[in-house]
This record gives sequence, C-alpha cells and structure tokens, in this order.
Amino acid sequence: MQPRREPLTVPDLDAISPDPDQLVAAFAAVLSIKSGRTKGGRPFFDLRLGDTTRTVPAKIWDDAGEAMQYAATLEAGQAIKVLARADVYQGALQLNIRRLRPIDPDDPEPGYDPAILFGDGHLHVGDRLCKSLVVDIETVPGMPAGDLPSSVHKAVERFAARDGADESLIMSLSPMLGRVISLAFGEGELDDVDDQEVTVLAVPHPDHPIDDPPPWLLPMTEAELLSAFWTLAAAADVVVTYNGRNFDVPFLIGRSLIHGIPARVDLLGKPYDLRPHLDLYRVIVGGGRAPGPTGLDVVCWALGVESPKGAMDGSKVADAYAAGDLRAIADYNRGDIRATTSVYHRVRDQILRYRDGW
Repeated sequence: MQPRREPLTVPDLDAISPDPDQLVAAFAAVLSIKSGRTKGGRPFFDLRLGDTTRTVPAKIWDDAGEAMQYAATLEAGQAIKVLARADVYQGALQLNIRRLRPIDPDDPEPGYDPAILFGDGHLHVGDRLCKSLVVDIETVPGMPAGDLPSSVHKAVERFAARDGADESLIMSLSPMLGRVISLAFGEGELDDVDDQEVTVLAVPHPDHPIDDPPPWLLPMTEAELLSAFWTLAAAADVVVTYNGRNFDVPFLIGRSLIHGIPARVDLLGKPYDLRPHLDLYRVIVGGGRAPGPTGLDVVCWALGVESPKGAMDGSKVADAYAAGDLRAIADYNRGDIRATTSVYHRVRDQILRYRDGW
C-alpha cells in the first residue's frame, strides 16, 4: 500500500499539473457556476475557476457533501479556496473539488493574494467590485491625425469621407488610433438608481492634471484603467453595457492588446448568451442592425428614463479633453451609467426574467 500523499499547496492555478493521485490546495475566483444532474439523477456542479494565470474547469459531485452545500451559495466573482483532485477529462485538466470554502475579504487566510486572482487592478478597485457591473467608456484620438504615418492617415481620410465624419471622431472609434480616457461603472443590482454609487476611472490630459478630485473620480494611466476593468469584469457575475459588443468591449480589448494587458474574461463569446456580457442593445433590437434609431438616448426617451445627453455628447468629448475639462466628461460618463442601469432594470424585470440562461 502506497503512503498517502499530502495535499500540494500551489501559488496559482498555472502550477497545477494533471495527476489524479494528487490533491491540490489553491485559491481561485469563481468565473461561472451551474448545477446539473446526470441521466441517472446524480447531482453535480460545473464550475469555471480562474486567476491571472489561467482558467480551469472544475466539478463537484454529491460525494463531496460539504462542498456541494457551499457551492449552492456561490456566485460568479467570489474568491474561494479549494482542495481538489487534479483529474483529467477529455485530455485536459479538470479539478474534482473535494472541499471548498469562500474567502472572507475582511478576514482572509494566509497565502491569499487578491492580485493573483483578480489582477493588479485590484489595487485600484478592490473595494468597489460589483455583482452586476454596469460599464461605459469615453474615448479620444491617440494623437493628432497629422502625426500619423501617411498610409494610416490616408486610411483615416477614407473612413471620414465615407461616413461624412471628422477625422478626430473616426480615430476616437478605433482602438488602434484612439484611447480610453474615462471608464465609469456602478453596481446594477440596487432598488433605486438614485442611490447608485458611480465611480469614474479617468486619464488626465498631460497638460491638465486633476487637482483634488472627488472620491468617485480616480485619476490613473490608461494601462491602469484597463487593468482595473479586467479586475472588475473577472469579479462580476455579469457585465452590463449598452451596445458594448459593437464598441466598448472591442475597444477595451484592442487597447489591452496594445498595452500588453491580458483580457481575462471572454465578453465577446456567443452573441446571444446573456452572461457574462449582457448587451442591452442586442436584447432590445433582437440582434443584427436596428431598422431605426435605437441609441441610448432614444431608448431612454421611449422608456421615460432620464437621458444623460445634453450639453455633452460623444462627439464633444475630444474637444473637452483637449481643453482640460475632464470633470465634465466624467459627469457625462456617470450619467450614462445611471441611464444604462435604469434601462437594465426595465429589461431585467420585463424581459430577462422570462429567458433561459438568466
């Protein structure tokens, strides 16, 4: 009889190698969890766990009774510690969880490092994580159009001529030519939108630093903003946007690629999935291109929701940024979050509650 092997404590998920005879102890973030039953009626939970190094599928069977009880209370975004067998399923690693316990962020146990689970952005937004993350961005050109290489500038000119738009706006819409200067977010699960605490991550103009920003306005670099976003997304049960599949998320992914920041959550997966990314625009228009105007301000008007569109709109952001009026941009960005949250509540209560997958 072979001696019993002691559990192996690993620093991160990437350190786990398939070995059905080895128990491993590890911290992880719950990316997704769902219950099920086999054809024979045996209950189980399917999980997807992750940290900054990798994502791993995991299973909990009914012979791990205490783990099953804990799993019934888990939500995406929670940090947990697991004791699991490093099994192999269909040629790949799958954790067979024998024990687990949620991590109390106010009383973490030794070895727990939220930055490993959620990324360096945890330093900026670790105390502002959201279950339902409502998010919106504002962008500007990365440089004057005249500073672009000739071939790139000609491409911008062609797009501008085709769309009848200003070159600055065309550049602001491309993650290769623009940059994120404001990202607003807030918790979507609340009774009254007026009680919503909206935070804005903002990149000050190099010629216009921010003096004494309010608590809800956090100045940082674009790289720090992007890292913070992926931390928020990894910790959320669902990311809520308006037209985010067409603009916000691809832009954030493109900028992250340029900065070398991992885009740790797949927010552009199956287009009609409601999680982990809920694009309200797609729910409202039913997919594809809408037959008429369906921008956020139009939808807000139709639903009787207060719209943020007023003195400021997306076409004026670049000029306001160049003039150093980042506070006005941030206020406008915050308004978009409250409007999007109001639309989300209507869609959630009148449509999503009747949909499979929600």
